[in-house]
Amino acid sequence: MDSDNKFESCYFCKKDNVPTIKTYIARQEVSICSECVERLLLLINSENLKTSNDFSLNVKKPNEIKEYLDKFVVGQDDAKKILSVAVYNHYKRLVHYRKSNDEDDSGKYKDVVIEKSNVLLIGKTGTGKTYLAKMLAKIINVPFCIVDATSLTEAGYVGDDVESILSRLLQVSNYDIRATERGIIYIDEIDKIGRKSDNPSITRDVSGEGVQQALLKILEGSKVNVSPQGNKRHSDQRHVVIDTTNILFICGGAFEGLNKIIEKRTNKETVGFNTINKQGENIDILKNVNVEDLKRFGLIPEFIGRLPIISCLDPVDKNTLKKILLEPQNSIIKQYKALFYIDNVDLDIDNEVTDYIVDKAYDMKIGARGLKSICEKIFNNLTYELSLDDNVKKFTLTMNYLKDKGIE
Repeated sequence: MDSDNKFESCYFCKKDNVPTIKTYIARQEVSICSECVERLLLLINSENLKTSNDFSLNVKKPNEIKEYLDKFVVGQDDAKKILSVAVYNHYKRLVHYRKSNDEDDSGKYKDVVIEKSNVLLIGKTGTGKTYLAKMLAKIINVPFCIVDATSLTEAGYVGDDVESILSRLLQVSNYDIRATERGIIYIDEIDKIGRKSDNPSITRDVSGEGVQQALLKILEGSKVNVSPQGNKRHSDQRHVVIDTTNILFICGGAFEGLNKIIEKRTNKETVGFNTINKQGENIDILKNVNVEDLKRFGLIPEFIGRLPIISCLDPVDKNTLKKILLEPQNSIIKQYKALFYIDNVDLDIDNEVTDYIVDKAYDMKIGARGLKSICEKIFNNLTYELSLDDNVKKFTLTMNYLKDKGIE
C-alpha cells in the first residue's frame, strides 16, 4: 500500500515529504521513504556479498580472446594482440590470488605481488577503440561501462567528479560490489583532459591537469567512497567503499595533433593519415609515440605512468571499411538484413551500392561511424517504402533505386 501524504515524515530518516521523495511505503502507521528503501536494499546486498564466494570469471588465453575479437572487429591485429595479453594477465592474477587465499599456496612466487597494467588506446575516431573494449568485457564476463572524460572536472566545480566513474560501473553491476571491483571501465576522449599549458600555475585548469590528478588514485588502485546514485549534491546519502585495485581501466582518445609532435621529433613529412620517411616509404606516425610525446601533448607524467600499455590503432582505409560493412558477425549490413527478415523481406544489395556506401563514408573521415550514418539514410527510406506494400517478399537494392529516390 503506497501513500503520498498520509504521514508527515519517514520513520528512519525523519525527512519530511519533499518533492525529491516520490514514494512512501506505509505499513501500520510507519512510513519509509524511497531513499531509505534504496539504502536498505544496498545494505542487504553488501552484507550478502561479504559472505559470497562467487567469483566466476571466464578467463581465456590470449589467442582465444583474439579469435573472439576477430569475429567482430576487422583489422587492428596489433591492438587486438596487445589487449588480449593485457586482459589475460590482468584477470589471471585475480584468479591466482583468489586461489592463494582459499588454499595454502607454497609456490615459488607466492609472495610476489603482480600489479595491474591499465591500457591507453590511441587512434582516429571510428577505428574501433570503444568496440574493442566492449567486446573484451563481454568475453571475460565482467561488468563494463563507458564514461566520457570531457564531463569530468575537479571536485567542487560544475560537472562530474571522478568518483562518478565508479558509480556508473556500480549501477551496471546491479550494485554488486564484488562484481564492480573486477569490472572494466573505458574512459573515452581521454585526450581532452590534456594540460592546456606547460606551466600549470598560470591558470586553474579544472578540466585538464586537475582531472588527471584526481584520476591518479583511482587508476593506481585505492579504496574510494562512492555514491550509488552518482549524485554528489546529496551529501547525506549512504556511500559504499569500492576498491579499484582490480578494476581494469582502458583509456582511449583520438589525440588530434599528436602526429605533429611526433613528426617534429622524428623529422618526417606527413601525407594524409600516414608519414613518408627518408626512403619514401609510408609509415604510421603514431606507431612511434613515446612518453615524451604524450607529455608534450598535455598528459602529466604521473598519469602516463598509470597507463603502461600503449596501443595505436591503424587508420581505416576503404578496403577496411568495406570489410567492416560486410564481414563481421555483427556487421552493419547483416543487421539491416536481419531487420528486413523480421518483416519477411529477403534483402539483397548490389556491389555497386556497397562501394557507394564505402566511398561516401571514407569521404566523411569519421571511420566506421560514417558507414552507419550513410546506411541510416538509405535504409530508413527503404524501410518506409517497403512498409507500403506487404506483398514484397524480396528486394534488391541497386544504384538505380538510390538515383530514383535522390539519395545518391
